[in-house]
Amino acid sequence: MQFNTTNLTKISQISSNHSLTSLELEPFLQQFSDIFEKAKSRGQGFWDLPSQNITEILEFAKSVNGKYSDVVILGIGGSMLGPICILGAFEGKNQESGLKIHCLDNIDSDQIALLESQINLSKTLFLVQTKSGTTPETLAQYFYFREKITQNNLEIRHHFVFVTDPKIGYLRQIATEENIPSFPIPENVGGRFSVLCPVGLVIASLIGLDIAKMLKGAENALSQDALQSSFRLSCIQFLLSQKGKKINVLMPYSSRLRLLANWYTQLLSESVGKEFDLEGRLVNTGITPLPALGATDQHSQLQLFKEGPNDKLLIFVNILEKTNLPICGSNLPVEFNYLKNVSFGQLLAAELEATKTSLTESNRPNVTLTLTKIDEMSVGNLLMFFQVSVAFLGELLNINTFDQPGVERSKVLTREFLRK
Repeated sequence: MQFNTTNLTKISQISSNHSLTSLELEPFLQQFSDIFEKAKSRGQGFWDLPSQNITEILEFAKSVNGKYSDVVILGIGGSMLGPICILGAFEGKNQESGLKIHCLDNIDSDQIALLESQINLSKTLFLVQTKSGTTPETLAQYFYFREKITQNNLEIRHHFVFVTDPKIGYLRQIATEENIPSFPIPENVGGRFSVLCPVGLVIASLIGLDIAKMLKGAENALSQDALQSSFRLSCIQFLLSQKGKKINVLMPYSSRLRLLANWYTQLLSESVGKEFDLEGRLVNTGITPLPALGATDQHSQLQLFKEGPNDKLLIFVNILEKTNLPICGSNLPVEFNYLKNVSFGQLLAAELEATKTSLTESNRPNVTLTLTKIDEMSVGNLLMFFQVSVAFLGELLNINTFDQPGVERSKVLTREFLRK
């Protein structure tokens, strides 16, 4: 993966208010070793996930191969956004597996009823994912479908798998008492950093992905050069936020990575949106993520990005290898000859370059991450890259990157309202 900041340099030569000069950036880049040590000292386990033992996941996937027609993931937040991101990146692989995957990411009764009408319970496996084992939305889904399984005289342990805390929580208790298959979410891995543990790897293995390669890609993101790139992104985000660029647009030019932007939205939002800093001072800090998709959002959001408030950093994701699908070989109207012998991949690449150039001309800061192709290694690399960059960004902002007190308060109030 390559990280290109050329357009920032071009803009800085015209307007330093909307970019960063080397004199501004270099002093922060020199803090890499110190920031890296601080981030590692927080005791977060996502750094160690590339070396985890995946034997049990692989054995389970092999043992259930051919037994089910549908897999339903029950979860919300990080326990769902990670799997959805992976499934979106490998939608073709999902179809090859013969499994229909359903992601029940809300408690909307219409969505639940529709799903129930689409599945045969006797051929369905429910993957229940919650770190705490007490998330009310996920447990509500679980209780509902558990009752349906029981009413159909089916064995619970043959239709449910839990991905939850290794020691505590309601689901861990039930897994132990009823011998329900389960996989642990490491105690020191938070939900939004859990995509590369069983939260994402179990469903990835079920649809036939090579999860060992995915973890190898994540390991590559922890090389010295890759860490430097992650840190460079976090420094750019931090410094530009000081210049009023408090919105970050993640815009992949690949439909397969559309849901990566949704996953990143939670990762950035919950990690850096904090009321207090590490010294307990009121700061109300944060950077607002905005998902977009190229070229689709050139026709919806680009007008705002180019001519609206100059308060955004755009992060493009480019894929070099594209399917060589020709648009048309001949017989084009004269005014459309520029499309002759051009593939859709070439058109998309041109759209990206045109968008970056147009934004740069308007002094809109933008950077680009480039992958050779989308495969297990590159996706694992990209996921770890962003997680590391957010960990670095939290240190630069001097906040606790890994808690989410605002979310927890909502959970407490929900329970109180229901009890009343």
